[in-house]
Amino acid sequence: MEEPLPKPAPSAAAEEVAERFRSLVDPDDVASIRQTQHLIMGRLQDSNAVLTHFNEYSERCFVEVSGDFASKTRLLKSMKADLDHIFTKLREMKARLAATYPDAFPNGAMSKTMDQRPDLESPLD
Repeated sequence: MEEPLPKPAPSAAAEEVAERFRSLVDPDDVASIRQTQHLIMGRLQDSNAVLTHFNEYSERCFVEVSGDFASKTRLLKSMKADLDHIFTKLREMKARLAATYPDAFPNGAMSKTMDQRPDLESPLD
């Protein structure tokens, strides 16, 4: 079996280059940077813990109210469908009245009263 070759000792040139690199940076600056990084890391860990807690709380609250939201949404959709049906019937009745008794309504009066409800599908200004 072959013995591993001994590592060559660092040359004087390599040691000189390493020493010059070390002399480029002040050790106090490095210590200050490390301290600042440690402080920032602690703050980020605290923020992460707070956000994790808030997310868990929000998830619990959402689970509690999601059933209510779903039922209320179904109720509102049902109410809208019922109101649409009622307004359709009213428009039909007004049209039949206008056709049956044309002289009972002045010219243009029916067009103003045919449908005065707001358009709920359009965005508000």
